[in-house]
Amino acid sequence: MSTNSAGAPDTVEIVLVKAGRTKISYPAELLADDGTRVVVRAPWAGDTTRDFGFVRFERGDVFTEYYWRDRWYSVKEVRDAAGVRKGWYCDVTRPATVSEGRLVVEDLDLDLWRSADGTDVLRLDEDEFAESGLATTDPAAAAAAEKALDHLEHLAREGGFEALLE
Repeated sequence: MSTNSAGAPDTVEIVLVKAGRTKISYPAELLADDGTRVVVRAPWAGDTTRDFGFVRFERGDVFTEYYWRDRWYSVKEVRDAAGVRKGWYCDVTRPATVSEGRLVVEDLDLDLWRSADGTDVLRLDEDEFAESGLATTDPAAAAAAEKALDHLEHLAREGGFEALLE
């Protein structure tokens, strides 16, 4: 990872790729990297508020993001500006790659939301995943993505979800 200057926190550029194009990139503070899991923190990177109906991401929100080099997902803990946890947004992705201060993940369209109190667990964007054609173009990746979503949902509903983030 890169270091800015003496005393400055380490930073990494998060790059989310979708359908071969960069969807979004933003700087994040590197909190930990054990060689398998990378943990970063960043403010909401969107230009405007994004209202999903079940949660709003807005200016002032802080995301603590967990990426794995060996898992097909990332988990983002979302807190508001006052530090109150809103919940966790999980992206199904190919395993993260980290090189030269950049962490890159490829979004595979499937997502999961778990509310802060754990009562709402929502599978998201399964229609987009089906429309992506991944099941035809890369059946192994599609199967891994579906397995990752099932695994996340199981943890979110049955327990063990928060242990991912310890």
